[in-house]
Amino acid sequence: MSQFKTIRKYHSFFKFKRDFERYSLGKVRSYEIIIHWLHKVLSRSQFLILSGILVGLGAGMAGVVLKVLVHYIHYFITHKVYFSTQIIFYAVFPFLGIVLTTMLVIWGFKGQSRKGIGLILHEIAQNSSLIPPVKMYSQIMQSAITVGLGGSAGLESPIAVTGAAIGSNYARNYHLGYKERTLLLAAGATSGIAAAFNAPIAGVMFAFEILLTGVVFSDFIPLILAAVCGSLLSKVILQEEVLFHFETRQPFNYHNVPFYIGLGLLSALYARYFIVISQRVEHFIKGLQWSVLQKAILGGLIVSALCVLMPPLFGEGYTSVKLLAGGHSDEIIQNSFFRYIPTQNWILLLFTGCICLLKVFATAFTIHSGGNGGNFAPSLFAGGFLGYFFALLCTHLGFHDVPFTNLVIVGMAGVMSGVMYAPLTAIFLIAEASSGYDLFIPLMIVSTTSFLLAKWFSPISPELKHLADKGKIFTRAHDKNILSVLKLEELVEKDIQRISSGETLRQLIELVKEGHRNIIGVVGPDGRLDGVITLDDIRQIMFTPSLYDTMSIRQLMKAPLAVIDIRDNVADVINKFDEVHTWNLPVTDEGRLVGFVSKSGILNQYRLLLQEYS
Repeated sequence: MSQFKTIRKYHSFFKFKRDFERYSLGKVRSYEIIIHWLHKVLSRSQFLILSGILVGLGAGMAGVVLKVLVHYIHYFITHKVYFSTQIIFYAVFPFLGIVLTTMLVIWGFKGQSRKGIGLILHEIAQNSSLIPPVKMYSQIMQSAITVGLGGSAGLESPIAVTGAAIGSNYARNYHLGYKERTLLLAAGATSGIAAAFNAPIAGVMFAFEILLTGVVFSDFIPLILAAVCGSLLSKVILQEEVLFHFETRQPFNYHNVPFYIGLGLLSALYARYFIVISQRVEHFIKGLQWSVLQKAILGGLIVSALCVLMPPLFGEGYTSVKLLAGGHSDEIIQNSFFRYIPTQNWILLLFTGCICLLKVFATAFTIHSGGNGGNFAPSLFAGGFLGYFFALLCTHLGFHDVPFTNLVIVGMAGVMSGVMYAPLTAIFLIAEASSGYDLFIPLMIVSTTSFLLAKWFSPISPELKHLADKGKIFTRAHDKNILSVLKLEELVEKDIQRISSGETLRQLIELVKEGHRNIIGVVGPDGRLDGVITLDDIRQIMFTPSLYDTMSIRQLMKAPLAVIDIRDNVADVINKFDEVHTWNLPVTDEGRLVGFVSKSGILNQYRLLLQEYS
């Protein structure tokens, strides 16, 4: 062990020396030399704490930059650009945002349009938590154009991807292992979410509930420090109107618990509606035999039409939710066609109900037709309007003392819990954003009710279900997570012995003399698998020379108990091994024998991965 430490010490020294030489040639920045030196002299825990702070500052600043950028784009198009009517304003900018984002992806980023939380989860499970460096800035540029010009989506998912990319590439640059890389990836996303909402606890909950599902680790301090850094940057730099923050609320009254239970049930049903409609829009767009730009034009036209019809659908929509929470619902109607109708409660009920129904269409067409954004903000927006709709409905039904403001606030947590499958994130996010820690009880009632009903509809978030079914992301099934990382192509033993089905026992005996395996593949003239022969099959006759030239391979071979396709995942392979109770199975590619895979080989790799991932 002491010899190993000495080797590691010299390796670190020469790596530091190599980096210093590269710095003298202008290939390495000075701060990288310092961090490499700190990596050498600090313990693992100390360096991870330092890294959590640095990644938190970087990802938090990226989140702040994106929020400020969108804020000033909004300010410019609303105050500096003149339009004769607001109808033209709402018709032009969302369309431009989606089309320009698509053009940027096509010509600026060569069609690399992968985005969203699914991207992060896929890279954690399938790419050793390595996120392409381009994601450190591409998401900021794309989402700033989409949302800044009025696309009906949120900035939080792009911020999370950007922060995760910063953490991942920091860890890669300083040669950290998979566990450390995953931790810093999550720290970057945590800091980004904390900066977006000035909500550090919600950022940490986001990492635990969504990003680190199925990942086992025990280092929490870097996550917490990253969240603190992101939140501090947000607090210091961002102005109050940029932040997602609510001042007004009503004290919690236990007599209102039935209202919160009812809102929880309604939130769950609406969240299911939101998810189903979003998936159908996605399938509709993917099914169109159009070019990417044509789909963007279609999506832009639809989103613009919806914004003309319902102006609160423009952009993130947090301002409209703040107006609802503050009791200024009349101001929301002013820019819509509803302003021509005398304002009454049933008009507000109809208006907020239409907003809830149409928000998912505006968001789905924004994201899936070529824009960049996520469902984070849309679920909060829809939840706020749903809470107000529910409060109005209760008033119409004759209930008194309905807590309008509180229902708006907790409605956001309810819909977010059902859409994102993240109740703890939703609870702490709304509690921190509203300074409403006295609302924990209603927040818990609404969020858990919505989440449990959503889980009843689908155990895994439908947005991620297709990736989970393919074994592309981690779930709470830890055994399956490890198996999903294994690649069958890397486990196949291709150095095998083959024999033609037209040969005789004599050729087989010669093959056995030269080989070291107890299983031989029998193939036809075109290389297709005909059967297998094991040493146990020929043990009784292999020392009978009189049969060497009279017995053919076709008489000796037998059909394999099961056949593995090269495209099968390892979890399915293990199931086949368990079904047939054998230790070796042939692997084919379109019927042609590729090699054999052994159960012991899979178990050995499983054990090594278990050591690395746990």
